[in-house]
Amino acid sequence: MPSEPMSEMLTDADLDRIIQMAWEDRTSFDTIRSQFGLTPGEVIKLMRHHLSTGSFKLWRKRTAGRRTKHQALRSFRFGRFRAPGQRD
Repeated sequence: MPSEPMSEMLTDADLDRIIQMAWEDRTSFDTIRSQFGLTPGEVIKLMRHHLSTGSFKLWRKRTAGRRTKHQALRSFRFGRFRAPGQRD
C-alpha cells in the first residue's frame, strides 16, 4: 500500500508555516526539515502543489542556489535568524 503524501498529514497551519518559511530568504531547508521532517525535494513538491504556477516559478528562481537556503553554504555557523512570528 503506498504511503500517504507528507502534505496530507500536515495541518493547514503547518502548511501555511512551511510555505512562509520557504519564502523567507534566511530560513534554510535544514530548518524546515528539523521542524517538519520534510526534505528539500518534499518542500519543492509542496510549494509546486500549493502555489500558482507563476508564484512557484518566482520562488524557485529566488531559492535556486541561494546560500541562505542551504545550511552548508551559509557564511556564518553560530546563531540563527528568528522571524517575529516564529515558534521556538
